[in-house]
Amino acid sequence: MIQDKPLHTSWQHKMKIRQEKKLIKDFAQELKEQKQREREEKKQRRRDNLKRRLENERKAEVVQVIRNPLKLKRAKKKHLRRIEKRDTLALLQNSQAQLKAAKQ
Repeated sequence: MIQDKPLHTSWQHKMKIRQEKKLIKDFAQELKEQKQREREEKKQRRRDNLKRRLENERKAEVVQVIRNPLKLKRAKKKHLRRIEKRDTLALLQNSQAQLKAAKQ
C-alpha cells in the first residue's frame, strides 16, 4: 500500500523543517563569507608583494644623475630608450649631505 502525503503537517514538523532550512542556509552563507575573506586576503597579499617588489627594485637601482642636459642631445636612440626620468631632488640632497659629512 502506498501512503499519500497528508494535506497538512503538524506545527512541530513545520518548525523542524524550517529550522533545518535555516541551519543549512546559515551554513551556506558562512561558507560564502569564508571564501570571500580568503579571496580578499589573497588579493591583499598580492598587492603587498607587488608593492614590496617595487620598493626593492627601487632600492637596488644604480642611478647616475645627468647634470648636463646637452649629453642627452648627443646620446643615441638606443641609449635614450633606457634612460628614465626620476625625481632626483632627494637623491641630490642625500649625496650633498654625504659630501659635506665626508669633508668634515
